[in-house]
Amino acid sequence: MSNVFVMNHPLIQHKLTLMRNKNTGSKDFRELVKEVATLMAYEVTRNLPLEEIEIETPLCKTKANVLSGEKIGIVPILRAGLGMVEGMLDLIPTARVGHVGLYRDPETLKPVEYYCKLPPDVQDRELIVVDPMLATGGSSNAAIQFIKDRGAQSIRLMCLIAAPEGIEAVKKEHPDVDIYVAAVDSHLDDHAYIVPGLGDAGDRLFGTK
Repeated sequence: MSNVFVMNHPLIQHKLTLMRNKNTGSKDFRELVKEVATLMAYEVTRNLPLEEIEIETPLCKTKANVLSGEKIGIVPILRAGLGMVEGMLDLIPTARVGHVGLYRDPETLKPVEYYCKLPPDVQDRELIVVDPMLATGGSSNAAIQFIKDRGAQSIRLMCLIAAPEGIEAVKKEHPDVDIYVAAVDSHLDDHAYIVPGLGDAGDRLFGTK
């Protein structure tokens, strides 16, 4: 089964509360999403492999650790996932960024793909799929499958808020994908919105309705 990691660090939880507040405007919301994404990236990358190399400090030669040839890719699910990319690039500036475009059909609630562009060496990269909300799991499952179909071997999913239904859906369809979230909320309402949630993350990021 997939591993699910809930990040309960005080800074993450504090900023998440500010994001949930309906009175938080788009500017502050965007900044908070970026900050939380950076904080979460520390945990998502915790088990990347290291190798020992020799360097010379101002005082002497010594052995120290660096990432072991690991190539990172960040793949936001459009459009809300874009809000998390900059925060992750602050921490991993050499990462390549792909994009998967999906929208949810308002009648069927099923994801529809309209765009997919990934690094050409996707099969050699540790990919982190990012989307603020994991609701039904439909969009995440579809995005992960699109990426797998293009040769990806190692994928992690990072979301701010998840519903139990979404977590179970991803675990069922992609048991090899680890899931990282800042909070697991109560449930989905009749319109497949996460409760209590934070509303539509895309609209709040970009000031649309």
